[in-house]
Amino acid sequence: MEQIRSQARLQVSTDGAWPVRRTQILDWLVQESSQERFIDVIFQELCDRLVDTGLPLARATLHFRIENPQWFGARIVWRRGTGQPELTTFEHGTLDTVGYAGSPIATVHDGQDEVRWDLAAGDAEAAGSPLFGQLREEGLTDYVAWPLRHTLGRRHVVTFASDAAGGFSHEDLGLLFDLLPILSLVSEIRLKNRLARTLLETYVGPHASEAILAGAITRGSGSTVAAAILVCDLREFTHISDLWPRDDVIELLNSYFDAICEPIERHGGEILKFIGDGLLAIFPLDRPSACDDLLLAVAEARQAMDRLNAERLAHDRDELRYGVGIHVGDVMYGNIGSRRRLDFTVIGPAVNAASRLENLTKLVKRPVLVSKAFADMARCQARLESLGSFPLRGFGEEMQVFAFRDDWFVAKASA
Repeated sequence: MEQIRSQARLQVSTDGAWPVRRTQILDWLVQESSQERFIDVIFQELCDRLVDTGLPLARATLHFRIENPQWFGARIVWRRGTGQPELTTFEHGTLDTVGYAGSPIATVHDGQDEVRWDLAAGDAEAAGSPLFGQLREEGLTDYVAWPLRHTLGRRHVVTFASDAAGGFSHEDLGLLFDLLPILSLVSEIRLKNRLARTLLETYVGPHASEAILAGAITRGSGSTVAAAILVCDLREFTHISDLWPRDDVIELLNSYFDAICEPIERHGGEILKFIGDGLLAIFPLDRPSACDDLLLAVAEARQAMDRLNAERLAHDRDELRYGVGIHVGDVMYGNIGSRRRLDFTVIGPAVNAASRLENLTKLVKRPVLVSKAFADMARCQARLESLGSFPLRGFGEEMQVFAFRDDWFVAKASA
């Protein structure tokens, strides 16, 4: 490859200047791509521009290892004439699959600086990867893969493939190779931006992360939000955690949170806080359907917990019990904490009321309790039964409390 690279430079540098097409693409990548946030958009335009210069590029890919709780990596595939690139994510454990082992991507990850294959003449089986056979069937003739080097030696991969009769020329390869340092820098910036957003979404939720990224980072910054509030807590967790092995406790918590949280997020709720075995979530009332969305989430969460408990009983384990308190009102939504450690959350009497209702489920032996204020706003009284009025710690007046009839959960979740 070094010989190819040197020949390319000799061919294009005899007058002491870069070729016009190379300068235009490099200038665009360095100076004009700065306004675009997403690397897939930049990559698409880069490939389109390369084709416009006459480069016989038919397919190109980017392979990134990403920091995400769900995904180990992502692949962006551009094909000439197809418009928007294809984005595929890969789960953790991908490195152990047959498709990855022996692939050119694995070879570059392992330290090789180039993988080149003549698809038109080469034997795909001899290459050691079924990918080359697939590309040959697509009509591609030439393939090259290089590392994109990010900070601290972290390697990602870019590949280019041609469908021209002679594949890539020495000049074509020189052009592509000279793009790598800038493409590495541009992609690392976008990945770091995406990482920051992913980490915030993972630990504080999508809405709070947007507010933080928009500049709400000073202590006390925030706003008053009208919201339906949900507080959920697992019963007898202290007893379980004292008796069970650590790994079993973690697995139990993760299964429980999956059952409760996925319906909440699916229906537009924002989970603001995990507190041991409990959680706090809100459904902002700027959406007319917020209360109904919360009810759907609760119904689906109950069904998910029923399925989880059926699995547990099948393995001779006890059922999990939980309590949910639901209220509605204005909350202060913003940054609270010490000078150097902040928490983006909600506080206020409405949050306290939801928490007291959750705690009351232990006394009345009903899994879900709602306040009269929420029942009136959600207009769901037909599915409720009043349990009477109860004193709640911190509140001067007793609060009328309602519980759902069991048949409501089935009807609501299947609606």
